[in-house]
Amino acid sequence: MSERDPDLHAAAAEADAVRKPISRERMALLFMVMLVTAAGNTAMQSVMPSIGTELGVADVWISLAYTWSALLWVVCAPVWARRSDRRGRKAMMALGLIGFISSFALCGVILWFGLSGLLPALWTLLLFAAARSLYGGFGSAAPPAVQAYVASRTPRAERTQAMALIASSFGLGTVIGPALAPLLVFPATGLPGPFFAFALLALVVLVALRVTLPNDDPMFPARSQVVGAPYGSNSNPRPQEADEDSLAGTADQSAIPNLSWRDPRLRPWLVAGLVGGHAQAAFLGIVGFFILDRLGLRDTPAAGTGSIGLVLMCGAIATLLAQWGLIPMLKLGPRSSTLWGMALSIVGILVFALSANLHSIALGMAIASLGFGLYRPGFTAGASLAVTRAEQGQIGGIVASVNGAAYVIAAPLGVWLYGHHAWIGFFAICAMCAVVFVVGWRSLANDEVLEAPR
Repeated sequence: MSERDPDLHAAAAEADAVRKPISRERMALLFMVMLVTAAGNTAMQSVMPSIGTELGVADVWISLAYTWSALLWVVCAPVWARRSDRRGRKAMMALGLIGFISSFALCGVILWFGLSGLLPALWTLLLFAAARSLYGGFGSAAPPAVQAYVASRTPRAERTQAMALIASSFGLGTVIGPALAPLLVFPATGLPGPFFAFALLALVVLVALRVTLPNDDPMFPARSQVVGAPYGSNSNPRPQEADEDSLAGTADQSAIPNLSWRDPRLRPWLVAGLVGGHAQAAFLGIVGFFILDRLGLRDTPAAGTGSIGLVLMCGAIATLLAQWGLIPMLKLGPRSSTLWGMALSIVGILVFALSANLHSIALGMAIASLGFGLYRPGFTAGASLAVTRAEQGQIGGIVASVNGAAYVIAAPLGVWLYGHHAWIGFFAICAMCAVVFVVGWRSLANDEVLEAPR
């Protein structure tokens, strides 16, 4: 038997796996990988403003504590995405969950020591930022792996809806996180309770991932033409042309050129992702502190956890409405989702900024989140459709890096501007949304062109 037969068997098996649609069970597991990290992070956002106030730390320092983690995310996400092409998506998803579990467990312990008076506030924040960096450095491996896994197994015409489903896992997580956060503040753990609870939940998901998702480690480099041995058990005398779909799982990754951020196919989508992501990150950074100020809860910060969680939950429900309802019902493509999303976000931010009570604050948050819920999968799907199927691992890393880049400076800068005057911060956010709308209107490719078969 020819030495090429193992290559032929492996290439055929991988190509067949690519052509098969993702089963509901596997999609549910991928959904949970994304959901648990989103829920944990939004639960953290619900309690951190109150924790900062309890520690007597200025608001901007709480936002800056996330900066190092976000910077690591920007640097590491493309590295893990490239490695997922060689080591397999499952391995990178598992690494991301391990990073999340380690980070949250350590953050919970550090904050518990700080709130108990066993650590000074300064050391508490410094150690919290260091522990948080585990999420930025290693947790960034999971999202590009999940995105690449789904994108490489989804037809182009269905890519926006598939990406919306994965993005909605973040949306559902942002409903669950704030809803559960007040219930997870146990007497023994206090405000850091949600950190421990979500670390345990992520551990359960990690075990399920290890047990139920098949290994997808690439074993053999495939060739553009695979010729079977003439007398082999799977003989095929004719060369087999490799199409784009089959190349997704079988291409020799060393033959795929590195995808550049300056690639003209990506440039308008990356501008939309960077500027719009900064607007969303700055807005989310302000929300908790705005609620404490507008409702007069600075003197009783622990009481603000419920109100912050309620507002974030309203925003998350609106995000789900956009991603589970509006995008599939209206069959919105990437460009349409991005433009409508930015327009709605501006309206919602203005309503939020003018609010004087919890009801109107929640309404403004819902409208803005509806807009960002349309924008985010539009940008993700547009970037994915702009490149070939064989480049999905790399574009997944770039998208994750763009998303993380927004949190390096935007959140603390938004809080800093808000601290000088509320309207300065909100005006800057609206201006960024307007920039995305104008650039998108002029530069983003039409949905019909993006979703056309290639």
